[in-house]
Amino acid sequence: MAPSAVAVRRVVQPYAPLLLAVLVAVAVGASATGDLGVRSPLPGVVVLVLAVVSGWAASMTRARRWPLFLAAAVGWLVLAAAAAGVVASYQAGLRLRGRRLAGYLVGAAVVLAGGVLVGLAVGGVRRITTATSGNVLFLATGLVGLPLVVGLWTRARRDTLVALRDRAERLEREQEARADRVRAEERTRIAREMHDVVAHRVSLMVVHAGALEVTANDPATVDAAALIRTTGREALTDLREVLGVLRQAGPAVVPERGLDALDELIGESRAAGLRVHRRDEGVVSALPATVGRTAYRVVREALTNVRKHAADAETTVCLRYLPDGLEVLVRNGPSEGGQSLPGAGQGLLGLRERVELLGGRLEATAVDGGFLVRALIPVAGAA
Repeated sequence: MAPSAVAVRRVVQPYAPLLLAVLVAVAVGASATGDLGVRSPLPGVVVLVLAVVSGWAASMTRARRWPLFLAAAVGWLVLAAAAAGVVASYQAGLRLRGRRLAGYLVGAAVVLAGGVLVGLAVGGVRRITTATSGNVLFLATGLVGLPLVVGLWTRARRDTLVALRDRAERLEREQEARADRVRAEERTRIAREMHDVVAHRVSLMVVHAGALEVTANDPATVDAAALIRTTGREALTDLREVLGVLRQAGPAVVPERGLDALDELIGESRAAGLRVHRRDEGVVSALPATVGRTAYRVVREALTNVRKHAADAETTVCLRYLPDGLEVLVRNGPSEGGQSLPGAGQGLLGLRERVELLGGRLEATAVDGGFLVRALIPVAGAA
């Protein structure tokens, strides 16, 4: 259906019962005056009452059908008015089924036969119009048959559209179910591969670090091996949590740390050899948990990058409490060189998306030979 037709239908549809009532009432009145049928000798008041009742009955078809059928029968027998009968036949084809539809056809045949008897009794134009065999056949076709077929076709079309819509919805649900199943299988495969590759290598690292801790004589080596072993075990714990999420069919959330764990994070970085200092500015206030988790992620990702690319640089972590949010700055000085660890460069991209979801912004730029990560996280975006 064209957009213009849909717009017109939406405008007209609320007034459709009223328009139908007026049309049927006018047609019944015109039939009684001879403009659309046989002129009636009945008083105008009777014609007006029948016209109004027929229009009212036509407007009530969505709630009750029997007033329309009764008005159609009375209108045909008294005035030979076909308007209500046409609407009644259409509504019968549209809404009736089985025995009710057969009962309507029997009733329509009885009314037509009664019209023949009335035409024979009245005579004149009424007899010619409603009692001759050719006209009776024509009236049966136009008054009952054609509107009934149109109603049946409309109902069949509507049922077909409903069936197609249901089928489309069912196919969409099946497609979503297949997609969920494929995602679950893919997540399970990824979890299995991560376990086979990463967990195996980290486990070996922990075992070798434990062996080195036991056999080494140098205290510094023993401390370094203990740190490696402890860090490896924590990494295995984190990895198990991630793998558990990947194996779950439904959505799940990995527990995330907030600002209360920031000192522990900085302590781990110091134990790994980084020179990290923390500084808080402004009035420390309670922040939404989402802001705290995001700030923790910013600091963690920034320190991870420092360990990868500038492990010998001095680093400052600054939390600046603002009236409407929190500013996180992680800045490292220039590095004297050395071996860098490989990285995919996706950490900051994902972090920027996380900050922007809260309505903030994240900047990562080179400054004075070092690097600066700055995130501005508003409190309003996390509410």
